[in-house]
Amino acid sequence: MFSRYKKPGGPAAPLPPAPSAGSVSPVSRRPTPKPEAQAAPQDRERKRRERLQDIKLELHRALLDNLNLAALDQASEADLRAEIQSIATETLQEKAIVLTREERQTLNQELYDEVKGLGPLEPLLKDDSVSDILVNGPHQIFIEQNGKLRMSDVTFKDERHLLRIIDKIVSAVGRRVDESNPYVDARLADGSRFNAMVPPIAVDGSLVSIRKFKKDKLGIDDLVRYGAFTEEMAVYLQAAVACRLNVIVSGGTGSGKTTTLNALSSFIDDNERILTIEDTAELQLQQSHVGRMESRPPNVEGKGAVTPRDCLKNALRMRPDRIIVGETRGEEVIDMLQAMNTGHDGSMTTIHANSARDGISRLENMIAMAGIDMPLKAMRSQIASAVNLIVQASRLQDGSRRMTSITEVTGMEGEVISMQEIFRFQRVGLTPDNRIIGHFTATGVRSHYSERFRMWGYDLPASIYEPFRGERTQ
Repeated sequence: MFSRYKKPGGPAAPLPPAPSAGSVSPVSRRPTPKPEAQAAPQDRERKRRERLQDIKLELHRALLDNLNLAALDQASEADLRAEIQSIATETLQEKAIVLTREERQTLNQELYDEVKGLGPLEPLLKDDSVSDILVNGPHQIFIEQNGKLRMSDVTFKDERHLLRIIDKIVSAVGRRVDESNPYVDARLADGSRFNAMVPPIAVDGSLVSIRKFKKDKLGIDDLVRYGAFTEEMAVYLQAAVACRLNVIVSGGTGSGKTTTLNALSSFIDDNERILTIEDTAELQLQQSHVGRMESRPPNVEGKGAVTPRDCLKNALRMRPDRIIVGETRGEEVIDMLQAMNTGHDGSMTTIHANSARDGISRLENMIAMAGIDMPLKAMRSQIASAVNLIVQASRLQDGSRRMTSITEVTGMEGEVISMQEIFRFQRVGLTPDNRIIGHFTATGVRSHYSERFRMWGYDLPASIYEPFRGERTQ
């Protein structure tokens, strides 16, 4: 026993009696029952998992009674694991509970995750193939792998167990979540985005969404290899970013906007000063002169908020060459457009929209919601002079993410913003297993910024704009 991790004092308080063999935790929304011969192994596995959950709950109480929690931060992982194993073994012997070696190993790992990690979510956070974790109450945890959502076999014991893990996450960043403040945004230690909403707002149990932070960012070559776009499109985008066009990456949730923005930033010269503004710091710029800012919500007393607009106003006083805003979705749109119009060429941001034209409409709506009383023509003129390029990222129905359109903003025609599409993804059909068949193609329209490219030393060949150059993809 490693007594320095034990609570001082006498023996642990007696544990509640173990649940009877027939007790079953409530489980909602179970699949349609299968024939008895097929259902029996699944039923046995379910009961085995529930039995382990009950035992784990008892052992977790024993750990809380025996471990000196104040000393855990100084404990090494090896010492803590040894102490957990020792207390677990002692408790199992006292309760006359017999487990296989594999069950003991699983139990010890889960107990360690409960003490130092995020309980049942810990294995999912460690799995690099999982990109999103979506919790709908204690018994439904969905994960996204390879662009597809599926239900995992991981569950929480009950709603109290789930709330304990949520509280553990938010308290680590100085936040709280309860009935008076039922939703929260936070960032995990590894940089993953975390959002939670608890009852009574969440009707059927707490809702949690975790967008995992990718440690290895995808570059342009990686995205071309994965079929997100073609080499011709990459050549065009390199010229556009290097020649300091103002770029907006548009797309829906989970379409790859941040990944695309990260990849485009690789074309920025290393000598430029870049300031980034995000709600949750995700951008991984490789340039040497980067200043990163992160907005923050108000504290538990409703004070201390720093909005993206506050960050953007201060950024304009810091002599940036370019400003990159992780996502524009509110009144900061005014300052972003003004920055793009007043000498900060080459700035970039993302917005939520389903097409380039919808993206322009979204910008107009954000300006209106910011309370700016501006004639429609003046508003559109401001947008047309600030935004040069809209890159549309989409998540298709088979889970693949592709750059479905690259559109230039060319100016105003009357009261309408004029645009021209340079590249698009052309869908052809579906394979029998519902994978999308299609190809990237140039529209045949020459870039409105060809002369600017040439003056900056990027004289793109006319062949890059020829239609149907993209390869067929599946």
